[in-house]
Amino acid sequence: MNTFDKKELSSRFWRYLSSSILITLSGALGVIVDSIIVGNLIGSDGVSAINLNSTVIQLLMTISLIIASGGGMLAGYAIGRKDFDNARYIFTQSTLGSIIVGVIFAVIGIFFSNQLASILCQNDALYTMVHDYLRVVLFGAPAYMLMWGISTMIIVDGSPRLASVAIIIDNIANLILDVVFIKFFDMGIAGSSLATVVGHLIAVAIMMLHFRNKNRVLHLSFKGGKLSQWRDIISQGAPLAIASICLTLLLFTSNKMVLAAVGREGIFVFSVCMNLLQVYNFFLAGTCRSLQTLGAVLIGERNSDGIRFVFGKSFKFITIAMIITCVYVWIFPSSIATLFGADNADIIKECNYALRIFAISFVPFCYIYFIMIIFKLLSFNRMSLFISLILSLTVIPVISLMAHYAAEYIWYSYLIAYIIEIIAIVTVYKAGRMDIRARMASL
Repeated sequence: MNTFDKKELSSRFWRYLSSSILITLSGALGVIVDSIIVGNLIGSDGVSAINLNSTVIQLLMTISLIIASGGGMLAGYAIGRKDFDNARYIFTQSTLGSIIVGVIFAVIGIFFSNQLASILCQNDALYTMVHDYLRVVLFGAPAYMLMWGISTMIIVDGSPRLASVAIIIDNIANLILDVVFIKFFDMGIAGSSLATVVGHLIAVAIMMLHFRNKNRVLHLSFKGGKLSQWRDIISQGAPLAIASICLTLLLFTSNKMVLAAVGREGIFVFSVCMNLLQVYNFFLAGTCRSLQTLGAVLIGERNSDGIRFVFGKSFKFITIAMIITCVYVWIFPSSIATLFGADNADIIKECNYALRIFAISFVPFCYIYFIMIIFKLLSFNRMSLFISLILSLTVIPVISLMAHYAAEYIWYSYLIAYIIEIIAIVTVYKAGRMDIRARMASL
C-alpha cells in the first residue's frame, strides 16, 4: 500500500478543485450571465437565441475536451513519472491544436454564419438574434479554445491559483462588458457574445504569466515526443469528447423538438432549465477536471491510496453540491425564472414545474458522468466509451417519443432516459465482471 500525507493531499485537492470549478464557471457563466442580462435588457427571445447557440459552444467544448483534457491527462502522467521533456512536447502539441481549431471556426464564421444560423433556428422571429450571437462566437473561437486549453495545462503544471485569478477576472469583465456593450453601445445580443470573448482573451493574457516562471515544467518544446502521440491525446480525451458530442447532438435535437412541440414559450422554459444544467455543471465538470488532473499525476506516481482518497472527496463534494442545488430549486423556482426575465404568470408557472423536474433529472446525470471519469482514469476504456455514448444519446429517442405522443410530459424525458442509462451501466458492469477496487489496488 502507498503512504501519503492526507493533509497535504487534501489541500492540494481543494486548490485543484477551486481552480477547476472556476474554469468551468467561465465557460458556463458566459452563457448564464449572457442569458440573465439579455433576458432583462432584450427579452425572452434573446434567452432563447442564446440557448439555440449552445450547440455551437458545446461543439467548441467538445473539441477542447479532446485536445486539452486528453493532453492534460497525458502531461499529468508524464509529470508524475518525471518525464518532463515528454510533458512539454504534449503541451506544445495541445496548444498548437487548440489554435488551429479556433482559426478554423473563425473562418467558418466569416463564410458560413448565415447557413449555420439557419440550421440552428428555423423560427423567423428568432433567426436574427441567433445569427448575431453566433457570428461573434465563431469569430472568437480561438479565445474559447486557448482559454480552456491553457487553463487546463497550467493547473497540471502547478498554477491553479493563477488560473483561478484569471477566470475570476474573465467573469467580472464579462459581466461589466455585457451591460456596457448592450445598454451603452447599443450592440444588442451581439454585444453579449462579444463580452464573453473579450473576457476570455483577458484570461488568456493573464495565464501567460505562468510561463515567465522558469521553475515550471511546461513550455513550448518539440523535444521528447513524437507526432504519433496525437493518437494518444485523442484516445485519452475520447470518452469526454464523445460524451460532449452526444450532448451537442442532444442540445440540437432537444431544441428542435421542444420548439416544435411547445413553441416559443416552451423553448424559453427549456432554455431556463438548460441554464440550470450549467449550475450543476459548475460542480460536476469542475470536480471531474480536478479529478482527471490530480488523478493522472497520482496514477503516474502509482499512489493507489492517494487515488482512493481523491475519489472519495470528489464523490462527497459532488453529492453535497447537488443536494444544495436541488433543494434550492425546489424551494425557489420562481426566483430562477424571473432572474432570466420571465414576467408572465403562465410562463413562470410552467418554469416552476419544469425546473423542479429537471433539478431531479440532473442528479443521475452527474453520477453517470462522474463514474465515467473514474473508469477512464483506471483504464476501463471500453466501459468509459460505452457510458460516454449512452450519456446523451438515450435522451434523444425518449424526448422524440414524448414530443410526438405526450408533449405535456416532455419535461420528464431526461429523467426517464437517465434511469434507463443507470440500469444499462449496472448490467454491463456486472456482465463484464469488472472490479474498480481491484484495479486501484493493482496500481
